[in-house]
Amino acid sequence: MNNILYLVLPCYNEEAVLNETASQLLAIMTAMMERGMISNKSKIMFINDGSKDHTWEIIESLHKQNPIFSGVCLSRNKGHQNALLAGLMTAKEYADITISLDADLQDDINIIEKMIVKYQQGNEIVYGVRSARKKDTLFKKTTAKCFYKFMKLLGVDIVFNHADYRLMSKTALKALSQFEEVNLFLRGIVPLIGFQSTTVEYERNKRFAGQSKYPLSKMLAFAFDGITSFSIKPIRMITSLGVLIFLISLIALIVFLILKYTGFTVGGWTSIVASIWMIGGIQLLSLGIIGEYIGKIYNETKRRPRYIISKMILQKEDQTII
Repeated sequence: MNNILYLVLPCYNEEAVLNETASQLLAIMTAMMERGMISNKSKIMFINDGSKDHTWEIIESLHKQNPIFSGVCLSRNKGHQNALLAGLMTAKEYADITISLDADLQDDINIIEKMIVKYQQGNEIVYGVRSARKKDTLFKKTTAKCFYKFMKLLGVDIVFNHADYRLMSKTALKALSQFEEVNLFLRGIVPLIGFQSTTVEYERNKRFAGQSKYPLSKMLAFAFDGITSFSIKPIRMITSLGVLIFLISLIALIVFLILKYTGFTVGGWTSIVASIWMIGGIQLLSLGIIGEYIGKIYNETKRRPRYIISKMILQKEDQTII
């Protein structure tokens, strides 16, 4: 029996690209159905993450044209990771396998078949991994490499050069549903699931149309969330730094006492002022990092829903759920 495949695409203000994305994905899905690679019950599911443009209207229109297109509309913008999770958890009830990808056609959709082949070979999770970053700016290329290396240094199990383009089986999705944290960083959570996994390499394309929804500020915030959600080493580093400064201060105190009792005077305020500013800066930075962890604990204890679905369009076995 052929597997039911659901493509899950989070969307935020994607009206400029949505029709083209739907057209290209429909061609690939139709071809795989005709070859018997996937079930004819497979779907392309768009997740509207509180878009302010006509994204949801386009999704509704696509569904009327062809029931292969389905949609989930969140009550408000909850961010890419929450929208993606909403789609995966919805698809989990109907699909045998899901593939999550961006709606802007930057992820190479031509490797979808390769992912399915890897699944058929026994892999429960297949990661789409970028083979190169030729189209990235030098700044983005450098910061991305530093981020992945830093995450590895902190002991986080993360797939290098992997975003959120991945295949997951129903078994893997059921395991993912057991992770209940509010602070989502799926790139770090999915490897924790375990199961047999592999990778498929691809080259990321330029955005087909519209503007990027991840400016520098959001990228930095996302990276910092990933670091603080999966490692307490930053706090341990603060402790180590505090011990080091304490030892240095003891040595400096001994030196100053020796200078005083041997008749030497310490002239100038440069060293004193520099020390005060340095220690003050370290203290503020340390408080900020600790505050970030406390804030995450606060959010987790409230147990607020990660997303709320306001509408859903899904035709299954000649029934339409709206």
